[in-house]
Amino acid sequence: MTSIISFGILLAFALVAFCVIKWWNVRNVGVTPVHLFTFIAILFTSGLDVGLIMFPLAWDFPLYADTAAEPAYAFTNPLALEFGFWGFLIWGFYFLTTFYFCVIEPRVKFFEIPLVKWINNIVIIGTCAFTGALFLIYLPYYATFMGDGETVIPAFYVITFLVILFAAFSSTDIKYVRILSVGSTVLFLALILGMWAYAGMGLGAFGDTASNIGGYFSNIHKFILPLTDYHEFYLFWWFAWSIMIGQFTSRFVGGLRTWQVLAALLIFPSIPLGVWFSVLYYYHLNSIETTLLINVSMVAVGIIFVVNSFDSLIRLYTDNLNLTAKRFGTIPYVLGNAVVLFGLTLAFQSQWLQIQWIGTIVIGIYVACLAYILIAKRSEVMSIDASPEENILDFEKIKTAH
Repeated sequence: MTSIISFGILLAFALVAFCVIKWWNVRNVGVTPVHLFTFIAILFTSGLDVGLIMFPLAWDFPLYADTAAEPAYAFTNPLALEFGFWGFLIWGFYFLTTFYFCVIEPRVKFFEIPLVKWINNIVIIGTCAFTGALFLIYLPYYATFMGDGETVIPAFYVITFLVILFAAFSSTDIKYVRILSVGSTVLFLALILGMWAYAGMGLGAFGDTASNIGGYFSNIHKFILPLTDYHEFYLFWWFAWSIMIGQFTSRFVGGLRTWQVLAALLIFPSIPLGVWFSVLYYYHLNSIETTLLINVSMVAVGIIFVVNSFDSLIRLYTDNLNLTAKRFGTIPYVLGNAVVLFGLTLAFQSQWLQIQWIGTIVIGIYVACLAYILIAKRSEVMSIDASPEENILDFEKIKTAH
């Protein structure tokens, strides 16, 4: 598996470099463009999931700090490692797919090939369920007010199903995307401020803690290929998400040049990530116990992130497969999606399915798409000098889209 993910990463970054150099100043306009802040909010909340909230304190920081058990992490500090697993360079995957679906796919139509469409949507559905499984598995650690902090009790299954049910409903109309994305971004920032205030960090302590992120940038080359099996898991996870996030977010790009899209994706999401991880790392370093209010707040924000992820992915695969609420009716649509995704969530929770398999399929799609372009669509792609003519820079279109 290591050789597969290593090949996929090197291929993806090579394609990123090619796209930026070839189409440096091309204006990217999506089907329903939005302003930059809304675009970044949609990208951030759709492109990340509950792991952002629940992994660092529950698992990651203690793991990275134990360099006796895993010497591969000894070259830098846990905060730099966490940032490297989630931020900056890794968002190049999302740039590649966002640019592709915004500018290239309308000319190539590779993802409209029936077999490719079915495989892609199986990937979307599977990754969507994996998000639910992560939420279910890590919920006990934060919802200690409902259990013993370790066991997945029946109430957690109910909560997970209701979250999926709500997301299925919100996916019935695209107008909820902007509300959920901007709202969850604001709530996430409020959570950061609340936890910063409770810890009594002060700006000096925050600056000292955040400076550890420099360990990532001074060792950025070490994060390209897998450091450990756990890093490999993360990289497969990012690959699994990459195509569907690009397919979803590309429709909202609001006239940015190609280099600006890359800069926006690398920089803007990394800022709140760096702040969030710095606050959590301060909790880890100083063994600060989280209060009931903090735990409830983290669960609440985690739920909103899960809803965002499910909402965007459900809408994506149902649109692709014409399994829409308009066709089947709202109630059958909502219940059908909720039942299927909850069943797959349980399959991932039991380890019957693994995200590494999904990531491998995605790498295969990358290779097949590139081969298809080189064989059948090379001249069309190389002659591209603008976004599709039908994509008009009209920020009002989002208000009438459904």
